[in-house]
This record gives sequence, structure tokens and C-alpha cells, in this order.
Amino acid sequence: VQLQAFGGGLVQAGGSLRLSCAVSGSTFSINGMGWYHQVPGKQREWVADITSDGSANYADSVKGRFTISRDNAKNTVYLQMNSLKPEDTAVYYCYAVVTAKHYWGQGTQVTVSS
Repeated sequence: VQLQAFGGGLVQAGGSLRLSCAVSGSTFSINGMGWYHQVPGKQREWVADITSDGSANYADSVKGRFTISRDNAKNTVYLQMNSLKPEDTAVYYCYAVVTAKHYWGQGTQVTVSS
């Protein structure tokens, strides 16, 4: 199972970015999908997740600003990030749960300038 993340970049505070993460190589159904982020020197932190039937959860720090969604036909999860803040700057990692195992993408850098 491979995950490929896209959509990171540099944006000014208050701007928006949309991350996407496509899953390939799985012959089994994908259960939960989600995003973490990591700042250098710190542990990876959970951002949001979404179940196979579309139920979403968010970290308090992003609630109301980020929206997670998924397209099951495309095996893809998205993270719409609005009202970005400098503290959102991090490498964002997507994951997918297949047969109870977590698979991770390679990470995409998001940088928010003040």
C-alpha cells in the first residue's frame, strides 16, 4: 500500500491550501484516513481523521478552519485548510488504515508566513 500526498506549499497567513493524498496498491477496503503534522524537534501531532462513512474529527487547534473529506471511489483523502496561521507551519503526513494497519504518506511541507 502506498500513499502519495500533494498540495503543500508557501502561503501567507489567512490564506488557504488544499492537501490531497491518494492511496494505491490495496486490494482491501480502506477504513480510517487522516492527517498528522510535525514540526522539527517535536512529536507528530494528530490533525484530523475521517471514517469510511464520512464521520470526521478535528484537533481543537484546527476546528472551524480545516475540513477533511474523502472520495472512496478515488481512494483519496483531502484536507482543506483555511485561515492558515504561522503556527500551522509543519510537514503534513496522511495515513490510511487497511486491515487494521496504518500506512503513511511521505509528507508535504506547509509553510505559512506572517
